[in-house]
Amino acid sequence: MFKKILIAEDHESISISVQKTLDDLSISNMDYAYYCDDALAKVQKSIREKDLYDLLITDLSFEEDHNIQNLKDGKELIKAIKELQPSLKIIVFSAEHRSGVIDSLFNEYGINGFVRKARNDSKELKKAIASIYVDENYLSLDLQQEVKQLNNYEFSNYDITLVSLLSQGVLQKNIPIYLQNNDIKPNSLSSVEKKLNIMKENLRITNNEQLVSFCKDLGII
Repeated sequence: MFKKILIAEDHESISISVQKTLDDLSISNMDYAYYCDDALAKVQKSIREKDLYDLLITDLSFEEDHNIQNLKDGKELIKAIKELQPSLKIIVFSAEHRSGVIDSLFNEYGINGFVRKARNDSKELKKAIASIYVDENYLSLDLQQEVKQLNNYEFSNYDITLVSLLSQGVLQKNIPIYLQNNDIKPNSLSSVEKKLNIMKENLRITNNEQLVSFCKDLGII
């Protein structure tokens, strides 16, 4: 099992809960950081002293206070740490629910596991730690299904542009004007209508309002 773990979490009660979960797994060598800059400093020190961490468990959101930080959130922390110690295993423990954001954490930031803060999250965290220890990425079944739904339809930049304009209150009939002014093609009304209909059909959505809401939930707009 992992020997040395760093917990980056700004809420003390949640940090204590994570510590209890690690205690249940007989993991006693834990360090804690309530700020991203502090977490990065601990990793830097561990590298200098050649006493590396095996696993980082981090939240994504960190509340701002009087202590000004260079790293503002968990994503920035993950990116900075990966540059220093690419082999470090990382679990994101967060209330984030948008499938698009979760998918990008694996594909763009190279995390190894994601556990949503919710009911039974302690059990999920234990499963994640066990899976990652044997080099298997971890994402709970319900989140896998949501991410699969996201990946079943590949959103192009053109798709995202259309939905973003709808989310900004631009009427469908006026979208071609924006596309023409920005030299984006195809830019006819029929092309816009056809593309929006294809998205709604593939995603099993009936109207533009639902399409905008769906894409916001995924985190792609």
